[in-house]
Amino acid sequence: MEKKFPYKSILVVCSVNTARSPMVEGFLKDFFLKNNLNVKVKSGGISSHARDGMLISMDANLAMKEIGILLPKDSLSIDLKKYPLLIEEADLILTLTDKHRKEINTFYDINSKEILTLREFAGEKGDIVDPSMKELEGFRLARDEIYDCLMKGFKKYTF
Repeated sequence: MEKKFPYKSILVVCSVNTARSPMVEGFLKDFFLKNNLNVKVKSGGISSHARDGMLISMDANLAMKEIGILLPKDSLSIDLKKYPLLIEEADLILTLTDKHRKEINTFYDINSKEILTLREFAGEKGDIVDPSMKELEGFRLARDEIYDCLMKGFKKYTF
């Protein structure tokens, strides 16, 4: 049974916010724009080596550009440990791995906030593997997995 899309603010979380989470953010912003929905989307990194101000991976940019989604040229990584307000403001948190979910729960008291891995959003189990150090082909594989998970997850809702 489909229900109306209930979220107004989504936070996407991965390790350092330079590859997977910016790709998910790009897909979500493109999807919501095309469906005329006002949903705020942000992304950030939660791992111990996350840093503010890192450039988005060139391969992430190229993989997304191949399918017509341009990531903002001025995008820089965000270390969520410095910006807990981003976690607080989101009514859905999507993580790329279960480890990211555990790191958020360790860092921040989620309470009743909905937090799912991208695969759980799709009704599946597992993680989206980090494409870093796997050249453009690794980023294409991650991009396609991300897209598939989002589309499966969106099938639960009407827009």
